[in-house]
Amino acid sequence: MDSSSTRPRFCAGAPWFILLISANCKRLPAEPQSFNEDREMRRLSVYLLLFTAAIFALPIHEAVHAQTKSKRDAITIAAVGAVLDEQRDAWNRGDIEGYMDGYARSAEITFVSGDTITRGWQTVHDRYKKNYDSRERMGTLTFSDLETRVLSNDAAVTIGRWHLQRANDQPHGRFTLVFRRTRQSWRIIHDHTSSAP
Repeated sequence: MDSSSTRPRFCAGAPWFILLISANCKRLPAEPQSFNEDREMRRLSVYLLLFTAAIFALPIHEAVHAQTKSKRDAITIAAVGAVLDEQRDAWNRGDIEGYMDGYARSAEITFVSGDTITRGWQTVHDRYKKNYDSRERMGTLTFSDLETRVLSNDAAVTIGRWHLQRANDQPHGRFTLVFRRTRQSWRIIHDHTSSAP
């Protein structure tokens, strides 16, 4: 008798120490295809779920970010407006020193009027003291048509109108102010003021 016909054979893929089958056994089938397909479907379902969640989360994130920025900008605009209110009030009580508190105390600030550029806080201060040396010349100051645009977390620009009510005239014009957030809160670092003809 041929010994090869009775010797047990190992099925492909089966550990020899676990599975010993007879010579006429058929090869064990590989992992069922349906199991592979099911596992792949579960994997795709997870990917699809994550992708869908990301799509829905994006507009929510953008909306929250926009809302946060809007609130932050509103706080900045209010702070800038408060500086201008304090300047107006100081001017109207004849307080040049208080008015100048709205400017950053820096040698780098600039004031542009007509064809003249004045640089530095002290120089701007002295210019105001010279040109408005009496309560009559200072008159009553009002600001109007204010528009503030927030440029960044520490910078903003404001445009508007100014008007002086005095006994003999009413000078008025427009201004552009660049604000910077400093240790003393928001302060003007650049002032470009023009007078109407």
